[in-house]
Amino acid sequence: MTKTLGLVHTSATLVPVFQELCKQYIPHVNVFNIVDDSLIKQVISRGELRADTARRVVNYAGSAESAGADYIMFTCSSIGAAVEAAADLTQVPVLRVDQPMADQAVATGSRIGVIATLPTTLAPTSDLVQRRAAVVGKDIQLKAVLCEGAFEALMGGNPALHDTMVAKALKELSTQVDVIVLAQASMARVVDTLSESEKIVPILASPPIAMAYLATVL
Repeated sequence: MTKTLGLVHTSATLVPVFQELCKQYIPHVNVFNIVDDSLIKQVISRGELRADTARRVVNYAGSAESAGADYIMFTCSSIGAAVEAAADLTQVPVLRVDQPMADQAVATGSRIGVIATLPTTLAPTSDLVQRRAAVVGKDIQLKAVLCEGAFEALMGGNPALHDTMVAKALKELSTQVDVIVLAQASMARVVDTLSESEKIVPILASPPIAMAYLATVL
């Protein structure tokens, strides 16, 4: 029997990204999308994930389940804590997109770098990596880096400046850790601009790792 995956996004730009990944990794699975960009806008404007936003995240998990999803994945790291709460209240599996990435990072090395352009994403991703390390009983050293100004540059219509700032931060961080976790999938394109000699350590982005994981369970 064909399985159905419900994807919940906080940006419409992620729909085509995951559409392609689904074709690549799980072509046998039915997929539908729920999009509400007010979730991430609320988190950013407030500087944190608050209870009323978290409640809406939980409600979206319920909606996806009611729509027939056998498995649900939320594709935004900033609402991760609410996604975990939703998992406890939903009858089908609920996954935050960055958990398989965090697990892979923990398996790869003990000095783990986490990089983001938003503090609202950096904190929950760093917390997730530390908790996933605790699950397997591994001691890690975590270095969290915020690319200040990069997100503003991107939103202000200067993606080139964003990419330059992120690339610089990645190069610096790679000399201090065993593996780097990208807290935002939007940063992944910068990795493609780095030369092989600049990619000193593995740099992990959540979407393809999450989809590879889903391919094993769907």
